[in-house]
Amino acid sequence: MTVAVVLLAYAACLGILGSRMLGRARWTARAPLLAIVTYLAAEWSAIAALGLAGLTLAVHAGAISGGLSHLIGACVRRLQATYGTPGGAAVAGFGLTLSGAVAARTALTHVRAAGRQALRRAQTARLVGWPEPALGAVLVKHAQPAAYCVAGRQPTVILTTGAVRALDPGQLAAVLAHERAHLAGRHHRLVALARIGREVLPFLPLMREAEKQVARLVELHADDAAARARDPRLLATALVILVTPASPASALAAGATDSVQRIRRLLGPCEPLGPGRRHLLRAAAAALAMTPVPLAVTPAVLALALGKPPAA
Repeated sequence: MTVAVVLLAYAACLGILGSRMLGRARWTARAPLLAIVTYLAAEWSAIAALGLAGLTLAVHAGAISGGLSHLIGACVRRLQATYGTPGGAAVAGFGLTLSGAVAARTALTHVRAAGRQALRRAQTARLVGWPEPALGAVLVKHAQPAAYCVAGRQPTVILTTGAVRALDPGQLAAVLAHERAHLAGRHHRLVALARIGREVLPFLPLMREAEKQVARLVELHADDAAARARDPRLLATALVILVTPASPASALAAGATDSVQRIRRLLGPCEPLGPGRRHLLRAAAAALAMTPVPLAVTPAVLALALGKPPAA
């Protein structure tokens, strides 16, 4: 019971305080990909902690200190003892329900639906538009300047005819580099991971904030990739033209998400993080991702060291 309480408290603290700490961090815009990894590590660490808390309520933590036969036998004895005590069945049942619910919601939250939706969007764009090999994109007839990409089994960069008319060749090349950076970086998967976390645990502030911040940070990461290939001023001026995109809300669009901040960042790039700080932040993200595991297995380690089963 103690381990489960610790894991639940860890998930609650991370879900509440994590959003405040990361929200106040000033380094995220200087290293957007590292910030994305940190947000996702924190988000999924809370989910893992809840799942492990459910398992520790149902199975004695010391059971994993032996081999497979010992584990099975200990689990059977644990369940027999638990169900034989007043309220024990309710505790074990709650634990199994909690871990099962977390796993089920994580597995079933719109993963397949998102893939099918992306495929439909790409197919629709190809039906109503026409491929332009010189640009490596699909053109759609529309007066509103817009550029976006749709990932999935048919990754597609989509431009409106309004964008082709409004952007000069340099700006157009910078916008295409931005969209291709989204596809090359699999940014749709990162956004999907953040969205799934929010849908699994919508009551935790970290989950809601992570989805919003990851959507913003993938745009900054794509901006950085485009700026390495092209003059960043070309992308900045293109964003001014594309500031009101005519793309689907869930697509990765060049003119979406905090355009004013992105324009300022492109025109006055900030100093990148130093190697030492990057290593420190990577270690912190890795620690966040791994913390629920040592919290859950500490009793088993103690059992191995002391030669006796720890308290539940």
